[in-house]
Amino acid sequence: LQRVNLSTVSEFVLVGLSDAPEVRFLLFVLFLIIYLATVAGNITILVAISTDTRLHNPMYFFLGNLSLLDILCPTITVLKMLEALLLENKVISFTGCMLQLFFFIDVVGTEIFLLAVMAYDRYVAICHPLQYMNIVSMKLCAHLAVGTWVVGFFNSLLHTSLIFTLFFCDSNEVDQYYCDIPPMLAISCSPTYSRELVILTVTGVLGSSAFVVTLISYICILLAILCMNSSESRHKAFSTCGSHLTVVCIFYGTTICTYVRPSSTYSPNQDRIVSMLYGILTPLLNPIIYSLRNKEVISALRRVISQVRTALTR
Repeated sequence: LQRVNLSTVSEFVLVGLSDAPEVRFLLFVLFLIIYLATVAGNITILVAISTDTRLHNPMYFFLGNLSLLDILCPTITVLKMLEALLLENKVISFTGCMLQLFFFIDVVGTEIFLLAVMAYDRYVAICHPLQYMNIVSMKLCAHLAVGTWVVGFFNSLLHTSLIFTLFFCDSNEVDQYYCDIPPMLAISCSPTYSRELVILTVTGVLGSSAFVVTLISYICILLAILCMNSSESRHKAFSTCGSHLTVVCIFYGTTICTYVRPSSTYSPNQDRIVSMLYGILTPLLNPIIYSLRNKEVISALRRVISQVRTALTR
């Protein structure tokens, strides 16, 4: 039987951030504001969707799932980054690093599949409006949502097991602000070719498939918009779909560029910027792009605020 390599490293040091005190404080304030805004925005969406029965339909069901993922994604990485910036505690245990990588890949993978499902939902709603309720039933929505979470879980389980059965001996310094696949491969002293091949294949097939489904759905939507008679309707639909597609392309593009490539091309400085785009910026933009520009969501939030004010004045 092949013996599994056990790491001699009991902890890792996250060295992907500046050591200059004045820079650390500015970064701490900046990322704290972004994190709080992200959490507040997505919690607001969840409250609006859960309390207003008029939003209990497939589109908002998927948006609720997206908001939950967008709360979890920065929470997994940014809280540890804030601790490192404020307290200079850059150390993370072996188990902590493994769990951080697992949950991060789980959430990112789930969001990749969820965005594809949401694009298909919008395609059916716009291109086949009369059959929409028959095609996209709440039962199908539940199955699709559960499917995205399950696939994300097993995808992450595979990648985590591939990374943390490697042997770490020469260095425990992770050149990133959180534990991720490329920097972990970079510091391993085990042969990584076979694992990289599996990661590239699985990530490439799953990520590319989800992206193709999303892209085809939006192409069909844009073609349907072009057939609309009203120029005002076309402008509104183009504005909405254009915003959605921009965020989707940023998310897919940055995640595919991060994980679908050999470790020999790993660039710490470039990867930190790219990872912030899909790990921090996208969760901040999603509630604005998908929900807070939506009149139904705004109306629901106003009703919630009105109910809270009424309750407080009694």
